Amino acid sequence: MGPSIDGRIVTTNWGAVPGHTAEYERTAQTFHADAWIIGRVSMEPYAGNARVPRRRVRPRIPRTDFIAAVDAKSYAIAIDPSGKLRWRSNMIDGEHAITILTQRVSNDYLAFLRSQGVSYLFGGRTTIDLEKVLRKLARAFGIRRLLLEGGGKINGSFLSADLIDELSVVIAPVADGGTGTPTLFDATPGRGPSRHLRLISVQRRDDLVWLRYRVRH
Repeated sequence: MGPSIDGRIVTTNWGAVPGHTAEYERTAQTFHADAWIIGRVSMEPYAGNARVPRRRVRPRIPRTDFIAAVDAKSYAIAIDPSGKLRWRSNMIDGEHAITILTQRVSNDYLAFLRSQGVSYLFGGRTTIDLEKVLRKLARAFGIRRLLLEGGGKINGSFLSADLIDELSVVIAPVADGGTGTPTLFDATPGRGPSRHLRLISVQRRDDLVWLRYRVRH
């Protein structure tokens, strides 16, 4: 993640932060991950705005996982419980798209994903079981190392479920000062699922600082 010094992750009002995006991407590449995963809101700019057609004949589509491609070099994964992303393609910069759903999504939406060649996995009936999802990703696609790249709610959900091994943050030299915007971890209102960390490394990159921590389970 690339938060401000006060932990905010929405960069809209920051203006130019020299080197921030480049360092974020460069440090991410050092992990040699098999895939990256983000929430629905964060994925919307990447997914696009295709039309989801309504079918005239609507037999029920079984709520079983759909694997459209298994030979991609890497994968772009979205957590989208209600099926709102309107994928224009099944690839993002050469990475195969996988979306994580609940069984409450419509038949029309499942048909749309199949027509676009987007793989989907079910994470639960009405809510997402993240541990179950990770097992499925490993089994179906061979994903072993996964970059969790926000937003705050999905980060907080993984933290609550004890599914984060390491924290890597490139801190921008910005004091955001806003309220009501997502932070690095937004798990639950009020008291959160505190986790202790062990510092692995600190590197200065001009005005940026790259911190790496191991999560103490």
